[in-house]
Amino acid sequence: MTPTNWIDGALYPDVAPPEALGSLDDCIDFLARLCAAWDFGVLPESQTLAEIRKLEWRDAVDKCQLLTSSTYHLLRTWHGLPMLPYLGQRLAYIAEDANLAYV
Repeated sequence: MTPTNWIDGALYPDVAPPEALGSLDDCIDFLARLCAAWDFGVLPESQTLAEIRKLEWRDAVDKCQLLTSSTYHLLRTWHGLPMLPYLGQRLAYIAEDANLAYV
């Protein structure tokens, strides 16, 4: 991975933020934290987005398997990975909105 000034320490409230993500497990942990935050409206910095969209992240994205996260499915799309079933909550007020077809 490239220099780690893009790692958001706020994603690590339970432990000290890592200096680097040296293993596949570290990358998957980072993606899980990022997706959880983003799903709740905490948007990542632009340099973080630029990093996780790099080809080196494809394997970590594929292995992460956060099927309940809408952010995870976006990451799969960005990396050209096959679609997987979304297992998250489907809110009726959104799914049944007649204007959804125009969004």
